[in-house]
Amino acid sequence: MSLVGSLVVAAKTVWSSGVGASVGLEAGYTQLASGIASRLGIAFRLRRGDLRVLVGCGAAGAIAGAFAAPLAGAFYAFELVIGTYSVASLAPIATAAVAGYAVAGAIAPTHIGIVAPQPGAVAPHELLLAVLVGLAMAALGIAVMRSVAGVEALFARLLRPALRPCLGGLVVGALALITPQVLSSGHGALHLVGVLDLPLKTVALILVLKIVASVVSLGSGFRGGLFFASLLLGGLAGQLFAGLLVLYVPGMRIDPNVWSIVAMSALAATVVGGPLTMTFIALESTGDLWLTVAVMVAVIVAAQVTRELFGYSFATWRFHLRGETIRSAADIGWMRDLTVGLMMRDARTIPADATVADLRRTYPLGSTGQVVAVDDGDVYAGLVIVAEAHAAEHADTEPLRDLARFKDEMLSRSMTAKQAAAVFERTESEALAVVDSAESR
Repeated sequence: MSLVGSLVVAAKTVWSSGVGASVGLEAGYTQLASGIASRLGIAFRLRRGDLRVLVGCGAAGAIAGAFAAPLAGAFYAFELVIGTYSVASLAPIATAAVAGYAVAGAIAPTHIGIVAPQPGAVAPHELLLAVLVGLAMAALGIAVMRSVAGVEALFARLLRPALRPCLGGLVVGALALITPQVLSSGHGALHLVGVLDLPLKTVALILVLKIVASVVSLGSGFRGGLFFASLLLGGLAGQLFAGLLVLYVPGMRIDPNVWSIVAMSALAATVVGGPLTMTFIALESTGDLWLTVAVMVAVIVAAQVTRELFGYSFATWRFHLRGETIRSAADIGWMRDLTVGLMMRDARTIPADATVADLRRTYPLGSTGQVVAVDDGDVYAGLVIVAEAHAAEHADTEPLRDLARFKDEMLSRSMTAKQAAAVFERTESEALAVVDSAESR
């Protein structure tokens, strides 16, 4: 990661939030903390895997300090930066998260995270409601993410880049005249939702306007994230869900604060990813283990539905819109830096003029999957499937050249993993030969 680039992102995020754009600050402080960690790792010439762990340490400390949630900070690093859980990385990540929490608490005792009132009890049968909340938050999250892409495309067609934030700022400012809770990241609004019993009409109004403000802010080019906005939107949606149930279902008695926390965790898991991160944020905010069970149910449902119907978190979706076909943050470096030359293995070869009997003698069934057929001078002539050559319908005297596949489909050493993946998708092959270049074969 570039330290200069991280500083630029942090500055843009602070400026965007400072002028009132409905974006989250988390993109700034996690990027900056991770960028500093990356620069230190490069200075000490760490290996790639160790460098990723150190970057995760920076992100873990930032999230733990901001939300006063060291467990959530640690799992944020595991799920969204490192991309996997491992015992080897547990100690450094956990240490960084605890250090971030302790330092932030010493410098600023009032954190900017979630203020959650003491929630009521969750009955076992209410776990079914958690499933419904998870489904609803998955649908809402997918709609918000697609809306950002649509608004961004609309602004790109209508306005030059320099004018897009101007129009976006005008729209958000107009919405703020109705309710100021739409401005900036929404920390104050989330505190308000957590401590006051707002009328349902007010909750619905803030929810709709905050969605519009966030979509317009990101679509018009302001810099920031949807992490904290998704927490606020989920909290509002949870209160609205509970209020409507009590209003329209006779005899229903549920605590709006419970479902506010459940919904905010589920929506954040949909938008940001990291289901365990969101589960631990709820646990550390409330200290209620049974409530955390309901949160986990909703988070799992929301994350799985999002994965099946949409496929990505918001950050990964944005990379896809820019042409980076990655599955998660852990794929970015590999897709850009990994080449076919680094992945290739030594291939087994056979003369293209040989017969099927020659291949059967040289490569019995089970010895290898494919053999590269070559002409004089080791020129690539095709790929022969060993199991196919051993099939009874092929005579011993049949020329091996007739069985060769992918005669004009090959990979070159200089191809990136992204380019190679495109070739594999086009040919629908499990293996391809690697040549020095397409011309020399």
